Amino acid sequence: MSRRHASAQELWVCDLGTVRYPDALAAQQRIRERRQRGELPDTLLLLEHPPVYTLGRRAEQRELPFSEDFYRERGIEIHACDRGGRITYHGPGQLVGYPILAVEDVLEYVRALERSIIGALARCGVSARSRTEEGPDYTGVWVAERKIASIGVHLQRTVTTHGFAVNLCNDLEPFSWVVACGLPDVTMTSLARELEASAAHRASPPPSAAQLARRFRSAIVASLGHALGLTPRAVPAAQLGLESLPHAQLGLESLPHGQLGTPSLPTAQLGPHTAHASRPAATRAPLSSAAAHTARTVTA
Repeated sequence: MSRRHASAQELWVCDLGTVRYPDALAAQQRIRERRQRGELPDTLLLLEHPPVYTLGRRAEQRELPFSEDFYRERGIEIHACDRGGRITYHGPGQLVGYPILAVEDVLEYVRALERSIIGALARCGVSARSRTEEGPDYTGVWVAERKIASIGVHLQRTVTTHGFAVNLCNDLEPFSWVVACGLPDVTMTSLARELEASAAHRASPPPSAAQLARRFRSAIVASLGHALGLTPRAVPAAQLGLESLPHAQLGLESLPHGQLGTPSLPTAQLGPHTAHASRPAATRAPLSSAAAHTARTVTA
């Protein structure tokens, strides 16, 4: 089998550490253009952002109730972007995933992201759910009535950018300084908080922040690969042409390249190849000259 044909069955996964939001946007655009030209297979970028509020296309000014000085004094940047959804927060201790994939059905793709995150959380001991039936503002993943993960994507010429953000052990207070997700009464939670709340019912103490990050990274890569019918493969930034990407200081939860998958597996093989013929047919699409040239956003 040729390397080009083999890579078509893979999900390339690159851990970028901590990256400023504008630099991550530029990186996504570069990868998307190469994916559209067929130069790269489907790719997942994993990273953290320094503190930043991002405003999706449906965000409103009322969702930032304080002055820019208020946020600046707290070291939080504000950036608008072309993803679906409203305002959300990113910061150290939160895992951000940007899947850059060719898809056919973008709504089914968003549902697949939700299922993947729910599955990964279950592997880490937390039962979560989607609330799709309650409307677009409830896109994402929830633990009971508490939101633990946000999703917002953009589709251009059949290739996605943006993706998901899962609260692992990040500070949740910055969510309270905005109308997070456009929901005035939303309560945010994290994997660490949920495990701590259930610690009284378990014999062993909750894992450390570093253990949580390692465990969830492995789980989400395996879960997403399963949902897409692709074999995850760890690749360095240089293989994606991102070796010159500016990096912020690595956060506590950022792991060196090669530590994303199940520890017993070779670093290039992050998870079992568990292809599902039904789901990939609904979510993934080959690129062709007949692909639509319109852009689309999906609410999160």
